[in-house]
Amino acid sequence: MKYKNIVEGIFIERPNRFVAKVEIQGEVETVHVKNTGRCKELLKPNTTVFLEDFQSNMRKRKLRYSLISVIKKGFIINMDSQAPNKVVDESLKSNAIKLSGMDELVLIRREKQFKKSRFDFYIEDCKGEKAFIEVKGVTLENDGAVLFPDAPTERGLRHVKELEQVIEEGMRAYIIFVIQMKDVKYFSPNYEAQEAFGEALKDAEKKGVEIYAYDCRVSEDELVLNRQVEVRL
Repeated sequence: MKYKNIVEGIFIERPNRFVAKVEIQGEVETVHVKNTGRCKELLKPNTTVFLEDFQSNMRKRKLRYSLISVIKKGFIINMDSQAPNKVVDESLKSNAIKLSGMDELVLIRREKQFKKSRFDFYIEDCKGEKAFIEVKGVTLENDGAVLFPDAPTERGLRHVKELEQVIEEGMRAYIIFVIQMKDVKYFSPNYEAQEAFGEALKDAEKKGVEIYAYDCRVSEDELVLNRQVEVRL
């Protein structure tokens, strides 16, 4: 996926989870943060960040800039929480993602309801196989390992458990962790942040839910699926 009109800035502070103060070309601006997670390991004072400038396309926007990525240890990490779904959508359509048990896809539908959850994708292949996909973006990195979640997520926990019900109804179920950076060693649940999520992921895999992780090539204005990454539960 591509962004338009990218500018560089220096992160100052984050008054709340929706906005940040960023210095852009010598001026302090209040900007929209496209990730409501904590991201404390990313958004540190004086860190270089990249923002999308909407000056020519404000519409109903109140803030001109949206913060989309940050430099950590010399490489760029995308932290736009909407980006992983867009990347998976593009990758499913281009066959960059190969899902076990699924042939050529003939239907890709976003935001499909199943019982009490709305999963990110519903897909069907040319042989009549049906499946639901839940996508999770990953921005937390520690010495080459990437972890999810960075804070307890009851919604994420519910999604994992309800994917088991998808299996029970004769369909396939997948979780795709989109790692919003490149060159990582492996993906693992963050047991320290939420042990219940990690245990639920283990149980779901045993019951047939398939778990994938992919890293991404990241630049100032682009996020592209790169390669499959080892999953360690």
